[in-house]
Amino acid sequence: MLFDITTAIIALAVTGVFVGIVSGLLGIGGCFIMVPVQYWVYTAMGVSSDVAIKLAFGTNLVVVLATSVSSSLGHSRMGAVFWRAGIVLGITGAIGAMIGATIATHLPGDVLKVIFGTALLAGGVRMLTAKPPKIDDGMNGRPLLWAALGFPLGIIAGVSGIGGGILMIPVMVTVLRFDMHRAVGTSTALMIFTSAGGVFGYIANGLGVAGLPAYSIGYANLGAGLALVVTSVPMAQVGVRIAHLLPAKKLKYLFIVALIFVGLKMIGVFGWLGLPI
Repeated sequence: MLFDITTAIIALAVTGVFVGIVSGLLGIGGCFIMVPVQYWVYTAMGVSSDVAIKLAFGTNLVVVLATSVSSSLGHSRMGAVFWRAGIVLGITGAIGAMIGATIATHLPGDVLKVIFGTALLAGGVRMLTAKPPKIDDGMNGRPLLWAALGFPLGIIAGVSGIGGGILMIPVMVTVLRFDMHRAVGTSTALMIFTSAGGVFGYIANGLGVAGLPAYSIGYANLGAGLALVVTSVPMAQVGVRIAHLLPAKKLKYLFIVALIFVGLKMIGVFGWLGLPI
């Protein structure tokens, strides 16, 4: 059903409230909320499904860039950001994200939805099944390992239109052996870089594409992005405060539930089962 721009702005602004809280709370960009909502908004406004999913990915990364700056500052004040690791992971991840965004713009929309959902599921299952690691506070002497991990995860992040935190946190916890709060905080720092790389890729590859709605620059819609940013950035600080009030184990399981639910939703499992969710 088609609806007017006012309804779309309200829907996106409300979504931004939850995106901000989730970004600060779980150290992720809120893609699992923003991408499905944006996809629904764009298709309801008459945008083709193929363009809508790519536009949702690109605009999502614009918002992730803004909220990750807000979240990382909040976590840094709490002493939970390992900046050295975040910068190395972020720079190599940004290069990978530009490549991934370029790949994504040449893939069918339905394929991208499945890739997005699969990436979420893989991260959730890995965190759920992995044995509790021995905390090593980030393996301080392993910058080459950080760089090697950042690049391929950046590619996946670019292809699936996410900031990378939703994939990187399981890696930080299970491979790099960060404690959960440090993983969440450092994730927000690296997303500044990966989201910037992804935004560049989606904009550059979307210039001149037919069927984009008004206020779009390539596969990034400034109107939708602004509606999301206005509410998500301040609410990210609320999420940061909640994160540091929760025990690490509860924080971890909240993250896993979110990953698995939205992963199944994007792949279409609930639709196959006839469930109205």
